[in-house]
Amino acid sequence: MPDTPSTVLAAFREKCRAELVGNVLPFWLEHGLDREHGGVYTCLDRDGTLMDPTKSVWFQGRFAYVLSYAFNHVERNPEWLAAAKSTIDFFERTCFDARGRMYFEVAADGTPLRMRRYVFSECFAAIALAEYALASGDGACAGRAVALFNRILAFAGDSALCPPKCEPSAAAQGHSLTMILINVASVLKQVSDDPALDAQIDESVDRLMRFFVRPEFKCVLETVGPNGEFLDTCEGRTINPGHAIETSWFLMDLAKARGDDALLRTAIQILDWSWDWGWDAECGGGGIVSFRDCRGFPSQRYEQDMKFWWPQCEAVIANLEAWRLAGEPRHFERFRLAADWAWSHLKDPDYPEWFGYLHRDGTVAQPAKGNLFKGPFHVPRMLVKCQTL
Repeated sequence: MPDTPSTVLAAFREKCRAELVGNVLPFWLEHGLDREHGGVYTCLDRDGTLMDPTKSVWFQGRFAYVLSYAFNHVERNPEWLAAAKSTIDFFERTCFDARGRMYFEVAADGTPLRMRRYVFSECFAAIALAEYALASGDGACAGRAVALFNRILAFAGDSALCPPKCEPSAAAQGHSLTMILINVASVLKQVSDDPALDAQIDESVDRLMRFFVRPEFKCVLETVGPNGEFLDTCEGRTINPGHAIETSWFLMDLAKARGDDALLRTAIQILDWSWDWGWDAECGGGGIVSFRDCRGFPSQRYEQDMKFWWPQCEAVIANLEAWRLAGEPRHFERFRLAADWAWSHLKDPDYPEWFGYLHRDGTVAQPAKGNLFKGPFHVPRMLVKCQTL
């Protein structure tokens, strides 16, 4: 049979399903799911051995979201839905303080350990509640998702609850929250027609285009001034190619939903710029590096040339979606390059799940399958998303 796009994609779809159903989700359900307290452990060694019972609150929401997302798009597996509910019950019971803020770390039983200033734990909890509501038909859960979303917006604008990172003389704004609110609101729109969702999407897209998308450097910047000023510092010049690639497919999803051809063209431009900044044709046979400087200076980030798991996953999704929506051969070729590189370097040949941290040459920097920042999210989300595409 000739190696056509249709045959490549049919084989890749089955490969993603097999990896999700037979490898990645079983690893987390066997080794990560806490059947005593609820929730999920993520600090797991290469073979699944628990290294630390501290629970990342980020991943309580992320795990419940992924399980519900897989239930909705791959297989209506009751084990996945039950584990999602257990995890939601855990974070709703233990992970909020009296103000409604979520912790960043808790103990196995939910005892609070650490609060951080940003609202990403809340963002992932909101998408978990919404996706679970879609899976289960639980309208009350959908209502709690929207209520949490509105609290997120209030928290983000309250300097007492989310204090600035720097002194007033170094005021700035970051790309992260701007882009993630597009995705959060888009997920919630599956179960709610609350006007705050479209209003926030419109505001985030406007801020993204006016402040962070910089044609003069052909990039998306991570940090700009309060009014979008270019900050000619190491921090202000930072490009995170994987983050910008993730933003590009969030925008593609939105452009597809709205029938917005101009937004689609912008999303694909962001993808192309970010691929050029991130794809490493010089070392390790490819892969997306972590950081670049938009003026070509050395990045100050110590991990600047490492190849983390999640940018590779985002590159696979974004290039596949760009090809699906626009049909340009370069995106199909880049999809194949990114997928082949990710599978050959990140997938553990001896134990389940994927490595997270590679050196620039593609060798494994450390073999653990999870910690407070790496867990069941980017890999399984990529596997589900690519099947839907």
